[in-house]
Amino acid sequence: MHTSIKRYTTTERSNHWIVAIVFVLAALSGLALFHPAFYFLVHLFGGGPWTRILHPFIGVVMFVFFVVLAAGFWRLNRITPADRQWSKRMGDVMHNRDDNLPEPGKYNAGQKYLFWTMVVSIPLLLISGVVIWQPWFAPFLPVGLQRVAVVVHALAAWIILLGIIVHIYAVIWVKGTLRAMTRGTVSGAWAKHHHRAWYREMTGK
Repeated sequence: MHTSIKRYTTTERSNHWIVAIVFVLAALSGLALFHPAFYFLVHLFGGGPWTRILHPFIGVVMFVFFVVLAAGFWRLNRITPADRQWSKRMGDVMHNRDDNLPEPGKYNAGQKYLFWTMVVSIPLLLISGVVIWQPWFAPFLPVGLQRVAVVVHALAAWIILLGIIVHIYAVIWVKGTLRAMTRGTVSGAWAKHHHRAWYREMTGK
């Protein structure tokens, strides 16, 4: 009989999917405002003016729910010496030679680095977004500061967008991973293969 191991609670999964959905909305509306080549995306939000109005509010919602998410996961994402060793053996990671890697806990180094990338990028998006938020804050701040904020906002957005693309690819690439965020459980075989230290912690084996 196949064993299942609880990986996420219903609350954790709900929070994750809210952040994911709001991130997609923020990314699409942001791209629509970023370059004329993506302007057609404004039709998803009711046109140009509505896209400009909704985008910052969507960003605030994403920030609030991400803070809740990060508060629950930050201890599990602390970087350890084993994570640094894992990062140096990307060849083994890419070829699925997990037996040659340090045993990861609940999260491997790649997942942890993505987490900390988001921890840095999302507050930067919020702060820089507030600086350029018309008509509420931008008119009261120096133009030079707004120009810097535009660059910071764009860079942080592209970094987190690339990180999420890698995250989605990894979820698809590692069979059985998506189940953790849809059902809340993973198979014992999956946990033992990909997160051996966490598997032993959960099962005592």
